[in-house]
Amino acid sequence: MGIGEDGVEGLGETARTLLRHAELVIGGARHLSLAAALIAGESKPWPTPLSDAVPEILARRGRPVAVLTSGDPFCYGAGSLLARHIAPGEWICLPAPSATALARARLGWSAQDTALLSLCGRPIEPLAPLLQPGRRILVLSADGTTPATLAAYLDSRGFGPSRLTVLEALGGPNERVRAAIAADFVLTEIQPLNLVGIEVLAGPDAEIIPLSCGLPDTLFENDGQLTKREIRAMTLSALAPRAGERLWDVGGGSGSISIEWMLRHPDNRAIMLEPHAGRAASAARNACALGVPGLAILGRRAPEGLRGLPAPDAIFLGGGAGDPEMIPTAWAALRPGGRLVANAVTIDTEIVLARAQAELGGTLTRLSVERLEPIGSLQGFKPARTVTQWAVVKP
Repeated sequence: MGIGEDGVEGLGETARTLLRHAELVIGGARHLSLAAALIAGESKPWPTPLSDAVPEILARRGRPVAVLTSGDPFCYGAGSLLARHIAPGEWICLPAPSATALARARLGWSAQDTALLSLCGRPIEPLAPLLQPGRRILVLSADGTTPATLAAYLDSRGFGPSRLTVLEALGGPNERVRAAIAADFVLTEIQPLNLVGIEVLAGPDAEIIPLSCGLPDTLFENDGQLTKREIRAMTLSALAPRAGERLWDVGGGSGSISIEWMLRHPDNRAIMLEPHAGRAASAARNACALGVPGLAILGRRAPEGLRGLPAPDAIFLGGGAGDPEMIPTAWAALRPGGRLVANAVTIDTEIVLARAQAELGGTLTRLSVERLEPIGSLQGFKPARTVTQWAVVKP
C-alpha cells in the first residue's frame, strides 16, 4: 500500500484495517514512522538491496503481510519487484497519490505531456536525450543534492535558461515549492524527499540530441573509425530496432551504431565488441554524453568473443565480416526473426557478403555518398567510399 506524507490520516478505511491486522509490516524507516500508530504486528525496514526482503515475505505466504511504499507502489516503487515473485491473486495494491501526481497537480502539468525520470540509484546521463526545447520533465531526486546537480548538468549542456521547480515533501505539513533558473541556481537546505520539474529552454549553444537516425558526426568523439551519418542512418533502418531488443555491435569503433540503437527506445540494450582500448574508451564517453550509459563495451575480438553473450535480436557487423567464422557464428546466435546487417568497403568482404546472400538470402545494397568540397577556388562533389550492405532477416 502507498502512504503519503500525511501519514495514516491519508489512508482509506480498507488500508487502515489491513495495516492493523498485518503480522509483518515492511517499509522504509520513514514509512514505518508515518504508520506507527496503526502497526500492531512486527515491523521491519527495507534491507539493502530491497530484493533481500522477498524471501522473508514469501516465507509468510498465506499470512497477512503489509508492504509500505511512497504513493503509488507501481511508480518506481516496490510493486514491480514483488509482482515478479507473487501471483496477482495473492496480493492487492492500495495506491496513494504518487509524488509525480502531486507534483503535476501543483505545477498544472498533464501526465501525457510530461516525461518522467528517476535518479534514485540511477545515473543522470539518460536525461540528455529528453532535453528537447519546450518539453517538461519530472525528475525523482535521490536526495537533497540532486536539484543542484541537475542545474549544473543543464547549464553545462547549454540549457542554463531552463526553469527548475523543486517540490519538497509533497502532501505533508513540511511541503514546500520553490523555483530557480538552472544557470543561477541558489536554492539551499533542500529536503531529501523532493522532485524537480524542468521546463526545458535551450541556450544558443545547447547540445540538443536530434530524434532522427543518423546523428551528426560531430556528436561522436572518434579517431576516424566512425560509420558516417548517411550510412549510419541506412544501417539503423536495416537493423530495424524495436522496443526492448538487444543488439550485438561487432567492431563498434566509436559506438555510434550501438548508441543510436539504444536511443530509439529507453529499454533497448546493446553489447559492443571493440578490442582497441582507445576506441572503446571513446565509445564509453560518447555513450555517456549522448544519454545511454548502459552501453556494454567488451574489449574482445570476434567471433570468439561472441561466445557466452546474451542472445541478440539484431547483429551489426561493422568489421570482421571477412573472417570465415564470423557470419556462421553470428547467424547461429541470432534468434528467428532477428536481423543481421553487415557493411563492407573492400572487394574481399564484398565477395564474402555476396556468397552469404546467395546462401542465406536477404538484400545487397551499394550505398554511395558524395559531399561538396572545395577544389581550389571552386567547389565539387567528392565521393566517399562506397559501402556494400547486406541485410537479412533470419526465418
